[in-house]
Amino acid sequence: MLKFLLPIDGSDNASKAVRKVIEMMDWYKTEPEIHLLNVQSPLDGNVSLFIHQNDIKQYHHEEGLKCLQKAFSMLDQSGIQYQYHITIGNPVDSIEQFATELRCDLIVISARKHGVITNILLGSVVNKVMQLTSKPVLLIK
Repeated sequence: MLKFLLPIDGSDNASKAVRKVIEMMDWYKTEPEIHLLNVQSPLDGNVSLFIHQNDIKQYHHEEGLKCLQKAFSMLDQSGIQYQYHITIGNPVDSIEQFATELRCDLIVISARKHGVITNILLGSVVNKVMQLTSKPVLLIK
């Protein structure tokens, strides 16, 4: 069975990637396994000195669910089964890690519209994922 990984940040661009995957479902005899991934940024500073670790985990989980909500709704309305994952860390590393661990066949990711200079200077998550991963990447613009 094919497995797709969709990194979801809650943006309209991420919704475009979900819409594309929904369109692609008719292409396959067997519906691919869909994995949604939301990567939360670690909290800055020494927050763990003041806030219990379980509260921090709960916060990240709730924020991740907020980001995934639109994707959940779109897939639910289309009757497409999915699994979701929320993690904390570097988005590029997390995407590569999940794609490898889940043995995904394709990463479907949306590109944000940044200026050429911004992409050259900072590099985007999408560019870095495409450079790092050995998995095929479907880039949705």
